[in-house]
Amino acid sequence: MYAIVESGGKQYRAVPGTTVEVDRLHIEEGTQIDLDQVLLVADEEDIKVGTPTVKGANVKATVVEHYKGKKILVFKYIPAERYRRKRGHRQQYTRLQIDEISVK
Repeated sequence: MYAIVESGGKQYRAVPGTTVEVDRLHIEEGTQIDLDQVLLVADEEDIKVGTPTVKGANVKATVVEHYKGKKILVFKYIPAERYRRKRGHRQQYTRLQIDEISVK
């Protein structure tokens, strides 16, 4: 069984017992949350597609940790004008443990 959920404008495949890395959620670690933006639920042969969400579907997840991704360098350069800008960025993520998928 798996579900496609939406978090932060992005879609993720949620399978019970696995972890998902989503954009940073401002929730304390160890807290259980409900992801109610479920776009699709598939259980072997039975597939339910939402319009836009599946009514009564819910994914329960636990916040495992907050962490930063690897550093990305942004370098802007215009040769004739002596323009150089170097900046770094580290995206913040939240790791969620998927507990269960329920459909009413």
